[in-house]
Amino acid sequence: MSGSHPLRCRCGKFQALVDHPGRGTRAVCYCRDCQAFAHFLGHPPGMLDAHGGTDIVAVRPRDVRFVQGFEQLACMSLTPKGTLRWFTRCCRTPIGNTARDWKISHVGLVHTALEGEGSDLAAAFGPVRMRVNRQGARGKPEASRPLTFFAAMARYMAGLAWSRVSGKYRANPFFDSATGEPKVQPQVLSLEEHRRLKAEVDAAAGA
Repeated sequence: MSGSHPLRCRCGKFQALVDHPGRGTRAVCYCRDCQAFAHFLGHPPGMLDAHGGTDIVAVRPRDVRFVQGFEQLACMSLTPKGTLRWFTRCCRTPIGNTARDWKISHVGLVHTALEGEGSDLAAAFGPVRMRVNRQGARGKPEASRPLTFFAAMARYMAGLAWSRVSGKYRANPFFDSATGEPKVQPQVLSLEEHRRLKAEVDAAAGA
């Protein structure tokens, strides 16, 4: 698909565009860390499905363009070396996840920030092709079709490799192009805070 797809927070103060949405790869992640992120944010509406999964669209960071409200962007990490998880200060909308190393040219955009009025994720980004970390799910979610999964993974890994070799990873709106550091200082949870969130996830799984 050509054109751009909107990326925005619930209140509209933060807005961005995703160029070349056809390059994106959709996956549902059931890991406990993604579930803990939802608990950290106060359970944003629709972020988790019935099995505790988050629908994520993996795109190249260089295909994301901030339009307004960058000052609303915040960043957190469950652990000192963990994934960077981006959200908005204004309404605590989850935006996406990135690696700490900007040379890994990836951002997994959370579906709720892509589901504006009139938008259609399947039409823009295609169907869900991977279901990962199912061991962390509540119940037994649908499994990926093996051929679809491996084809999507191969495409994704090839994109990462090309971005690294070509140097295109440097075009990343979440990181400073001169230093490679995140543009927003991450809030790293204390061990106590992390344990509390994981306990909430465990309690929800047993409910």
